[in-house]
Amino acid sequence: MGEILDRGSLLYASLSALVVMLVLNTGRGLSFYTPLLILAGVYVPGLLVLAALLGRIGSPAAVFQRDYSPLLTSVAMAFSAAVLPLILAAWTAPPPIFLLIAALALAYFMVLVFLAVRTVFGLGNGTSAGVTALSWIPLVAVVFLWAPISMLLHLIASPFFLFYAFYFLGGELSNLGGGLRNRQHFRRMLDAAAINPHDGEAQYQLGLIYQQRHQYTEAIRRFQAAVAIDPTETDAHFQLGRIARQQDRPADALAHFQTVLQQDEKHSQSEIHREMGAVLLVLGRPEEARRELALYIDRRPYDPEGLYYLGQALEQLGQPAQAREMYSAAVEAVRTAPRYRRRIVGRWSRLAQKQAGKLPA
Repeated sequence: MGEILDRGSLLYASLSALVVMLVLNTGRGLSFYTPLLILAGVYVPGLLVLAALLGRIGSPAAVFQRDYSPLLTSVAMAFSAAVLPLILAAWTAPPPIFLLIAALALAYFMVLVFLAVRTVFGLGNGTSAGVTALSWIPLVAVVFLWAPISMLLHLIASPFFLFYAFYFLGGELSNLGGGLRNRQHFRRMLDAAAINPHDGEAQYQLGLIYQQRHQYTEAIRRFQAAVAIDPTETDAHFQLGRIARQQDRPADALAHFQTVLQQDEKHSQSEIHREMGAVLLVLGRPEEARRELALYIDRRPYDPEGLYYLGQALEQLGQPAQAREMYSAAVEAVRTAPRYRRRIVGRWSRLAQKQAGKLPA
């Protein structure tokens, strides 16, 4: 999916979907273009709305403008890959075997959609799975409204309609591919800059792209290259520490975070102290964690994640009353946060309430 985003084409992906359906439907009298229209007009917009709501990555309008063409390109390629095995099965397999292969192809398509959602939006596995699992909801509307939709599809397929649509809406239709073109243009610029052996910033920016796509091996390689070029590339050390923490390598994370503290102890609005405290908790060093987190909360007293980790440190130090106070503060910080912010940090309120419920009365 990363390669599709970097080098793919919406035109090529659309033609691929049309060709496989044309071959599959030969002699069956079906509209070979219908699946692509449903993908473009119903399924992908549904995925965008679900990702915006579940992933909290922005308003649906902003997400549509930014990610429609990258997601449609990825999903159309996934559709083509899933349909290809059905072509041979339709020609050679008896109906029961064909139905089994069709079910497997559908499962394969859903796996590819999951990977596309995760790569395009940079969402976690759980959220990406939720978006994929709920993606059938827009298709239900298609089933119930198939009669008017079918008439609309025949209208859209009319050469006269296509001519006038292109004439009057050509600019708008062209803009639909802007999201993918912008991504690819930015990536080409970074690749060109990364050729310079002294440009650590380009390596860091490429690392962020791979990190957002969950391609952590390549992200680590890019961040390490940035550090090798410029050991004072604090941002790269910080991201290496975050990846190591995600991958359950607390000792490596601690080493990188210590380097960040030496270079800039207020890095990322002092979030380095929160990250350091969280790692120290995993390493079983609650007193040191408490000091780091207390310093962080002193600077940012309304961050629910920091309050939650400070509560955990106090709980491990045998101070349940103070821990409960921090958990309550975390819940209150989420409750009083702006609405857009509550969607992002809400999990820390839930975790704090759950952890407070385990404390002795």
